[in-house]
Amino acid sequence: MPDLDHWLPKPSMRVAYRRETGAPPGRLWEAARSVRLADAHMLGRLVRWRIPGLAHDLSFDAMFRAPPFIVLAEEHERVLVSGLVGRIWTLRRDYPHLTDPEEFRQWSTGGTARVLFANWIEDAQAGRAALQSEVRVEAIGVQGRVGVAAVRPLVGAFGSLIGSDGIEAAVRMAERQ
Repeated sequence: MPDLDHWLPKPSMRVAYRRETGAPPGRLWEAARSVRLADAHMLGRLVRWRIPGLAHDLSFDAMFRAPPFIVLAEEHERVLVSGLVGRIWTLRRDYPHLTDPEEFRQWSTGGTARVLFANWIEDAQAGRAALQSEVRVEAIGVQGRVGVAAVRPLVGAFGSLIGSDGIEAAVRMAERQ
């Protein structure tokens, strides 16, 4: 497991999903990297609504590696930790451009939030592999807490799509190969 506490130790919101499969770890990771926004039907639409301008055929992997995201860590070949900062509750693309991972770690601008996205493969029991996904959010300042509180119902209502749309699409692809 990646050291997520290094990047965001005290999240005000956390969502995590895990799904096991009999597919080998390498195949599961390649499948996870190839899932496109269009493959994760409702989740993909929701992401494109929150970050306007993303192509429907863009892979989640490519999305997490390009602005407004920044790659924070690739500790080994089956881990990707990315982050973004800004006013995640607005419909505008209000995500400042970060130039290096340490800038994410030190981000402390009031009225914003830091959001960490981590995806990785774990070995599971009996030769199985598990795709794990975790999102952490830290509100910064009073306005940041108000803004994050505003999106909390959306996360509650749609957060399960990470598991049902995103992770499930990767597992289906891995098991078909």
